[in-house]
Amino acid sequence: AKGTALLGVRFVFAKSFERIHRSNLVGMGVVPLQFLPGQDADTLKLDGSETISICISGPLSPGCDVEVNAQPSDGGQPLSFVVKLRLDTEPEIQFFKHGGVMPFVMRQLAAASSKMQ
Repeated sequence: AKGTALLGVRFVFAKSFERIHRSNLVGMGVVPLQFLPGQDADTLKLDGSETISICISGPLSPGCDVEVNAQPSDGGQPLSFVVKLRLDTEPEIQFFKHGGVMPFVMRQLAAASSKMQ
């Protein structure tokens, strides 16, 4: 997951996630998105060259549905589909908002330090 984050990847799509892999992605600030049952890159005809937009409407909640818009690189017809947000707990949502566990912890420590002065 660290390499993924260092490459600038912000979201990962998969049919399913191993628990530890999902947790590692979240910890590095990469959001795991899970295809709904019966969906995958093949059924949606995604080839990886699309420009992806993630639409999060309303407040984030663990496991909520997220709309995805995929614009084919050849200028073809855009595709919209829904995936499941695999941020499974409120703390994971906070990690996402801060860019990962380390930035979250550093901000907490900095805030605590400034209160002590």
